[in-house]
Amino acid sequence: MHKRYLDCCASELAAIDRQGLLESLQASEGRILVSETIGAVQPMLMDITNAELAASQGADLLLLNLFDVDKPRLQGLPAGIVPENSLRELQRLTGRVVGVNLEAVDPNFKDTHGEFWAATKGRLATAENAKKLVAMGAKFVVLTGNPGNGISNETIGHCLQEIRQAAGDSLVIIAGKMHAAGILTRAGGKIITQEDVSTFVAQGADIVLLPAPGTVPGITQEYIEQLIDHAHRQGAMTMTAIGTSQEGASVETIRQIALMCKMAGTDLHHIGDAGYTGMALPENIMAYSVAIRGIRHTYSRIARSVNR
Repeated sequence: MHKRYLDCCASELAAIDRQGLLESLQASEGRILVSETIGAVQPMLMDITNAELAASQGADLLLLNLFDVDKPRLQGLPAGIVPENSLRELQRLTGRVVGVNLEAVDPNFKDTHGEFWAATKGRLATAENAKKLVAMGAKFVVLTGNPGNGISNETIGHCLQEIRQAAGDSLVIIAGKMHAAGILTRAGGKIITQEDVSTFVAQGADIVLLPAPGTVPGITQEYIEQLIDHAHRQGAMTMTAIGTSQEGASVETIRQIALMCKMAGTDLHHIGDAGYTGMALPENIMAYSVAIRGIRHTYSRIARSVNR
């Protein structure tokens, strides 16, 4: 069994493989915070990436949204970084494991939420893009969807199978939905079901993504608790996600969501990228971290030098 992710330093995380990462996450017993940020927009601190700011507030894993493998640019990185080295440079600067969203867009879906969110070829959940991400240094991918892009659970399952076959043991794969993602007939409790969980695990998901209780209409702590228990019995971990802009809500709201996720039994906690566009409010990342593991582990993650 690998040591807890909670206790890992930058050099250990830089060298960690898929199995070691999974073991270290599981050993942390529900005290892992994943912060999603967008590198394609102006960073909140202008010349510092949103991911670095998230790391400074206690985030353990950094998830990049709207990252296009064909145009791999992260705004806020130091000048002169070759775009193809963006992910490795971000891991070097933060000492965190870095992953990327890939979108499983249903081929029958035509509408979009708007040009900003519209999926590009380099963001689609394909085996080719997954292999490119492995080459760039990503250690995990999340197969999910942005607002209005028409991400169906059937397509997630299909893409998941292809990516698992292509990536083998090179990537931790997280799969699921945090909101309807444009399929309004799959809203509320229909976003993800026990059958979906079973399918995702059977097709290669290491971790199943679920909406956090209180973030989607009809998604209660009790419902998510049932799905988490089902995933665990299938041998997978879970990640509850705030994907409905409540990462920009009050600190009190964030604490309440965090504790509901903890009580539901999740392994990883995700906080989204739309406090303002690009990342959660920094104080909410800190508040979430403190709520699920206290100030000692939060400060340990923040204070641990990336040179260790």
